[in-house]
Amino acid sequence: MDAPETRYTKSGDVHIAYQVMGDGPFDLVVVPGFVSHLECQHEEPRGARFFQRLASFARLIRFDKRGTGLSDRTSGIPTLEQRMDDVRAVMDAGGSRRAALLGISEGGPMSLLFAATHPERTAALVLYGSYARRAWAPDHPFGRKPEDMAQLFDRMEQEWGRPNTLVDTYGPSADDAYRKWWGQYMRLAASPGAAIAILRMNMDIDVRHILPAIRVPTLVVHRTDERVSQVEQGRYLAANIPGAEMLELPGVDHTSWLGDSETMLDRIEAFLKGVGDAAEHDRVLATILFVDIARSTERAAELGDRRWRQLLDDYYRVVRRELVRFRGREIDTAGDGFLASFDGPARGIRCASSLRGALRPLSLDVRAGLHTGECEVLGPKLAGIAVHIGARVAAEAAAGEVLVSNTVKDLVAGSGIAFESRGVHALKGVPGEWPLFAVTAA
Repeated sequence: MDAPETRYTKSGDVHIAYQVMGDGPFDLVVVPGFVSHLECQHEEPRGARFFQRLASFARLIRFDKRGTGLSDRTSGIPTLEQRMDDVRAVMDAGGSRRAALLGISEGGPMSLLFAATHPERTAALVLYGSYARRAWAPDHPFGRKPEDMAQLFDRMEQEWGRPNTLVDTYGPSADDAYRKWWGQYMRLAASPGAAIAILRMNMDIDVRHILPAIRVPTLVVHRTDERVSQVEQGRYLAANIPGAEMLELPGVDHTSWLGDSETMLDRIEAFLKGVGDAAEHDRVLATILFVDIARSTERAAELGDRRWRQLLDDYYRVVRRELVRFRGREIDTAGDGFLASFDGPARGIRCASSLRGALRPLSLDVRAGLHTGECEVLGPKLAGIAVHIGARVAAEAAAGEVLVSNTVKDLVAGSGIAFESRGVHALKGVPGEWPLFAVTAA
């Protein structure tokens, strides 16, 4: 098969490089690991064979994430939310209405977020060598510890782009020819500073909260002795995604096309060919924003009914204008309460923060609360426990404050949004205790 043509599409203001291979009966999007280079991958015989095999049974869409490979270099590190937008942009450009996603390593959390947020566009998930959380935690003992990552960053600073750069970690079984190619691949895929920054951001990724919201067929593939992502991380994914299948394979290589890739490809092909027709999706992951006016009762009494109604009309106009700006969707209103949803938590936070300044000319203080969770779709409305949690979070906010749940905080890693703990709260009517955080910079 000849090398595929590299094309470009725009995601926001960023050009994303992508390729389309094969003409199979369904679409498969490969979401790569922390760095990649489309054309350089095709120059390595084992890599070329791996992707050609995928293209033998699917219409394969591959891309380089923003900041890496042939895509635009960017200032700052992209968030999961931006990268999810890139997947959507590449699918649109490639003419794919609905596709299976193959999330490799770091590409797994992004694929999970996309599948939960856009189940109507996701036929199935395959997660290879991936994880829900990268870093160690007391309740996540198989993550990477800070001291381990510090040693890795030192090595990357000193060795990036040399023939043996990280090969003993990513592909211990590689031969000399592969090791020579690998150094060039690293240099073309990213600079050492960019690669280290991406891995630092990965240490903040935690999508464990959203795993129960995955409603598409899922296959988790992991090699038992690989050195980048422990097999326990794959087992955690399979145990917490409803109906997920787990495929453990022997091997030490994290790079998918090294080692016994044929057995893996056979199982992936069989799994994807067995996925049925699209199901109706009545549940979706969404970020819920509740906003209301602080001290509204006192303000209404002060103004009187007529002037209060006029002020409310102006308030609604400003809120709706900001919703359009941040791609939010109005769900409902009640009095001075406003309920909206977003397909990304960072946009929801920035919308809520922007509202504080936008409403200042009206001499209005608002309080806002955000939560990300699985919602029931009822026509144009959303319902369910996530909506109730969002309302309860907002009820805990002070005037002029934007409060978020821990789930929201975890999903905006790398966004530059800063938080301050507001302690642990019991939310009325909601089981458990909830850590809440105030947005201090958005």
